[in-house]
Amino acid sequence: MTPVLDDTFSRPGSVVSLLRTTIGLYLRDTGGWMPTKSLTDLMEILDVPVDLTRTALTRLKQKGVLTPDAKAGRKGFSLTEEAHAMFSRGDRRIYQPRSMQPGDAWCLISFSVPESQRQRRHQLRRHLSWIGCGTVAPGLWVCPDFLREEVAGILRDLDLQEHAVLFRTEPPEVTGDIRATVQEWWDLDYLANLHREFIAAYGSVATGSVPADASTFATYVRCIDRWRVIPYVDPGLPDDFLPEGWPGKECINLFERIRESHEQPSLEFVRTMLPADVVVNTSRTPGMADGRA
Repeated sequence: MTPVLDDTFSRPGSVVSLLRTTIGLYLRDTGGWMPTKSLTDLMEILDVPVDLTRTALTRLKQKGVLTPDAKAGRKGFSLTEEAHAMFSRGDRRIYQPRSMQPGDAWCLISFSVPESQRQRRHQLRRHLSWIGCGTVAPGLWVCPDFLREEVAGILRDLDLQEHAVLFRTEPPEVTGDIRATVQEWWDLDYLANLHREFIAAYGSVATGSVPADASTFATYVRCIDRWRVIPYVDPGLPDDFLPEGWPGKECINLFERIRESHEQPSLEFVRTMLPADVVVNTSRTPGMADGRA
């Protein structure tokens, strides 16, 4: 497994996670490079001291996300090619969460990894869980078929293709209530709590016209940092498979309202924090960078 992919598991709200989120939101719009001081200044707005930001920068360098790069006599950091690809993949998840419709195809993942490779077997299960797969049995997992390519990518990264088979299937048929069965495959209580906690944290955020200031920037970065986990671990199951009162749609609608009101003012504020010769690209559309809708 590549270090960049593995670092996806940074805990939301941690210094490394906030820095990764800031980088993912803005570093690509500055040509993939930003002065170190600009990064530390932005993180100070998020209440992160400079010394902690520098430690986090070192960690992201070690993880293969950033590389030191001086320009015009200023120390700074550039994104690695692997990080560009990682953030592009993340755009689709974060900004365009998918939902299954009744009758959509499913993907079954059957694998048998030898005991001699149990560490990679553990990594496989960990990553399948992270992208929203459910556990039917220890060696049989399930997900919406639109996640098939992500599953295949994980198998390639772990060099486990020969130990796994992917099946495209019809919706499952079970004895009894499908909702009860799905509750065994996914921890729906955990997923519902993620949605409800996001709603509780950001339901009172003012939307509409907001100023391009530090407060808007901080709110938006923290919102993205907290939100980004949800569209990964929640596979977007059909309504018929979910408990009554599922909070997913309300949560998605809230996120979309905050993004619509805060995204551009936050970028405008970041521009004021950069040296005049650092050009900000305002035309990139998050979620489309990797060519997927």
